Amino acid sequence: MRETQLDPSASPLKAFGAQLRRLRKAAGLTQIELGERTQLSDSQISNLERGTRNPTLDWVRSADKALDTGGTLELTYWSLSGSSFLPGYPEYVAKEREARVIRLFELGVIPGLVQTRAYAEALEAGSVARGSVTVEQGAERVRLLLNRQERINMNPAPLIHVILDESCIRTAVGDDGAVMAQQLAHLEKLAQRPNYVVQVAPFELGALRPFMRSMSLLELGDGTLLGYTETHRRGYLENDRAIVSAWSREYDLLQVEALPQAASLARISKA
Repeated sequence: MRETQLDPSASPLKAFGAQLRRLRKAAGLTQIELGERTQLSDSQISNLERGTRNPTLDWVRSADKALDTGGTLELTYWSLSGSSFLPGYPEYVAKEREARVIRLFELGVIPGLVQTRAYAEALEAGSVARGSVTVEQGAERVRLLLNRQERINMNPAPLIHVILDESCIRTAVGDDGAVMAQQLAHLEKLAQRPNYVVQVAPFELGALRPFMRSMSLLELGDGTLLGYTETHRRGYLENDRAIVSAWSREYDLLQVEALPQAASLARISKA
């Protein structure tokens, strides 16, 4: 049977269908086999993949379990309507779990992959207080973040290089100092793992800092380089080789200009 070509840019539902097909194929399952594991017919699976049928949350969670995605499909599901996730973010997370090297630069807040639960919950509590998300959406974002962390830290774990602008360790998150103290101690512990590098880009860098917003670089198993950054309204997964290569060179320069890991940990400990 000829396979229908999917256009994930056509609508959020089409994007969900394309993601479902990609994950199903990665798991080596046919539509019939996935249907048997999730109590749907193969024609219903086909309709989901073509974006002509709306999935239920219960089914999405069942499919995530059947496909062993670590919650990736549910993350895409939340982009369908009333989503608290930026457009483009679910696509990034789907690629993140394929990466063998993850390089992060963050401003203002600790990156999600290295947040403690208490820190993540405090951030979401702030979003709820501002009216950006509902209580339920905030709880879902924390749950999916922890799921994402768990998946990334499974063997074989990728190399994760984190460069924090000093504002990340100076910005107080939580109602008391305990949340930040726990978070900073967590960074110190991660830095002891062989697959983590943690550096601080000090305030003294000033205009030498090459990035004016947070960004991520992914190196996939086949050598493909991807970049990701966000505006206030959406996220952008960048796959243009020239653009991502330029970001990678700038990240290399930032790595040299940032404090070495030992000095970075000393600054984190002082904070």
